[in-house]
Amino acid sequence: MKTLKTWRTRFNAWLKRFLANFGQPRQASPNNQSNLPPFSRKTWGLYADIILQSLKTVFYYALGVAGVLFCLGIGVMGGYFAAIVDQAPIPTETALSKTLNNVNQSTSLYFADNVKLSNVQSDLVREGVKINAMSPWVTKAIVATEDEEFYQHHGVVPKAVVRAVFSDLTGLGGQTGGSTLTQQVVKMQFLSSETTFKRKATEMMLAMRIEHFFSKADILQAYLNTAPLGRNNKGQNIAGVETAAQGLFGVSAAKLTLPQAAFIAGLPQSPSVYTPYTQTGALKKNLSSGLNRQQTVLFRMYRANQITKAQYTAAKNYDLKKDFIARQATPNDASQPYQYVYNMVTSEAKVILAQQLAKEAGYSASRLAKDSGLNTQFMDQATELMQTRGYQVHSTINKQVYNAMQTVVKSQASTFGPTQYTQEINPETGEMQTNAAPVQNGSVLLDNDTGAIVGFVGGVSGVLNHIYTLRSPGSTIKPMLVYAPAVENQLVGTKTMLADFKTHFPNNYSVTDFGGEIQNRFMPVSEALSQSYNIPTVNLYNELQKKVNVKTYMDKMGINTLTANDYSQLGLALGGTDYGVSVQEQASAFSTFARGGTHTDAFVIDQIVDPAGTVIYQHKSKSTRVFSKSTSYIMHNLLRDVIKTGTASQLSYQLNFDSDNLIGKTGTTNDFRDIWFIGSTPGLTLASWMGYDNSNGHSYQLPENASDLNEAYWAKLANGIYDEIPQQFKLKQTLTRPDSVKSVTVNATTGMKNSTVNVDGQPYTVNGETTTSLYNNWEPSGTIQDFGIGGTKANYKLFWDHFGGEANNYGLPTFNAADAITNTTTGQ
Repeated sequence: MKTLKTWRTRFNAWLKRFLANFGQPRQASPNNQSNLPPFSRKTWGLYADIILQSLKTVFYYALGVAGVLFCLGIGVMGGYFAAIVDQAPIPTETALSKTLNNVNQSTSLYFADNVKLSNVQSDLVREGVKINAMSPWVTKAIVATEDEEFYQHHGVVPKAVVRAVFSDLTGLGGQTGGSTLTQQVVKMQFLSSETTFKRKATEMMLAMRIEHFFSKADILQAYLNTAPLGRNNKGQNIAGVETAAQGLFGVSAAKLTLPQAAFIAGLPQSPSVYTPYTQTGALKKNLSSGLNRQQTVLFRMYRANQITKAQYTAAKNYDLKKDFIARQATPNDASQPYQYVYNMVTSEAKVILAQQLAKEAGYSASRLAKDSGLNTQFMDQATELMQTRGYQVHSTINKQVYNAMQTVVKSQASTFGPTQYTQEINPETGEMQTNAAPVQNGSVLLDNDTGAIVGFVGGVSGVLNHIYTLRSPGSTIKPMLVYAPAVENQLVGTKTMLADFKTHFPNNYSVTDFGGEIQNRFMPVSEALSQSYNIPTVNLYNELQKKVNVKTYMDKMGINTLTANDYSQLGLALGGTDYGVSVQEQASAFSTFARGGTHTDAFVIDQIVDPAGTVIYQHKSKSTRVFSKSTSYIMHNLLRDVIKTGTASQLSYQLNFDSDNLIGKTGTTNDFRDIWFIGSTPGLTLASWMGYDNSNGHSYQLPENASDLNEAYWAKLANGIYDEIPQQFKLKQTLTRPDSVKSVTVNATTGMKNSTVNVDGQPYTVNGETTTSLYNNWEPSGTIQDFGIGGTKANYKLFWDHFGGEANNYGLPTFNAADAITNTTTGQ
């Protein structure tokens, strides 16, 4: 008890000091003593009063602080709003009018040079009419339901905005809204469906500007012509009162009755929930949601004095179900005459719009690529924009060139190889069906200066665009992956010797040249590349990997589909990949040599313009330095030999133009599954791939002469293109030789300068036939014993014995059937 009494005494003393000092002016006192009487039953009222006064003071302080913070918040938000409005482009009255009244909102697609391609296909059906062609019941119902202050405000209702913000922040008050009819028109006609403060600020600014220039009737007409209103009796998505009146009740908008108008006016809040029809056009079994919403609309009309009590009662009791019209089948849409172009342009445009939407929402393109859910979200929004916003999408496809390429593929497809037929069970019907698998082709034509896709062949049949499918590139990868990096890093010159002997590489990897041959000699880089020999290429790549990360070069050229496993395998030097590369990627990478060592990504969308004429996307080509000008010049010389004396030496005889400045590379993969040819003039690059789709586990092979067939086809494509745009080939343009390219006279058998060399204690004088070799700012020394790349001690002994006059098997080709079968890729 003593302890409790002591504690109470101390607490009373503390409480008296606290109450004496809190909330009251501090009184000067010599002894710093309080004048309050001791706490007791008689004085508790005084203490209680002091506590209340203190709490009141705290409340006023808190209220003041909250008020200051609220004002600061309003100021910051107001300032941010003002900054957004100040930065946003202010559309003119003409631009606003064009967008506001644009009922046909489907995006228009164009070839190059503003040549119309098509409108974007959409399942949204919409027909616009003048407001005087609509029943007055509709306008009254919409205003009473969606915006009862429509005729009083100037586009924005501040109290509604504050109420909506409060509801969003606190979660209280339900769906309070906040958007006027004018703001809803802005959302539907001018802006995306993202929900950010920036978009909301822009929406309010545009709403006020529209109210400034247009009458209430104009705004109401725009709303009633564009509002989404669910589905019709064909199962189509519909928008606009006229389309809804015809699709739900079989009458025009002018003849809508009060009950019908009230039902339509209730749809905009949630079209998918309230619509009476399913996606098949059948009437829903349960119509209660839409009919209950109609009752709400009728009550609001009555409350707003838009209808009398008698009209309200009659409409409320009317049986609307009997007015809904029966289901009607939808006719099939006509097929697109330019289906490949249409699919390609719409797909690329959607990606661009999705990336823009994601960026506005704070997401990067890389985040979008990694998050499939996020990507789907923004792609869906982009699809909606394409179908409803009336954009103009301008592509780079030249219509005449495209037509010329289609003419060639149609005339030549039957020569590509036999069509394969299989009997398979249709998983949907369970019935046996015959499937045809023709030899497919993917070809693409690029403008070297800009990277623009000028024309392409998507395929022989079907809808799959084969310029995008991933296939093994075969030997077309050799210049980009192996030879150019080796030249760039001063590992080789054009006459540097590479070993072509039977070699067992790391990880038991074994390879032969095309057809299982082994040349059993050293050969210059120029021959190894022009004749597409495999063993020398792998020897060079094996050496190159020890010194250089080749992935950096491939990345700069836009080859990003190769895996880490690909780069770890020597077979990549011959085109062996996990997934492959696309025709577009290969063509774009190869064009680097025609551009003097710089790369620019391929593209097909040049510009996207909104209905007001504002350019919302403009492609800007970005040039990336991949190889030096000297390396590019040397590679140009090497790849020109492919056309002059190499694997494509017959091509020049089939062309209708001068091939002196044409460079190229062939490619063949194992068992003739893929055949390639890529060629570049100074102005254009044309790549062609042939092969079967080989779906469902099939592995069909092309004819053994498929490479010749593809080159002949490439020539016909090039001739057809040349007839249309000869100037873009730039055949007279040549690369200027940089000063850093060193031209050195070397021995034709060693690839190094003539000299005397000591080989295992025996001197050899190397002074025979010479040739000119090009180097990237370096030059070789005199001949040494191990003069080449990839040779073993036995290989060099064979060479020097032969050089000294001994008759041996040096240079005598052999055939290795086993290795020819097990190659990662045969190449050529």
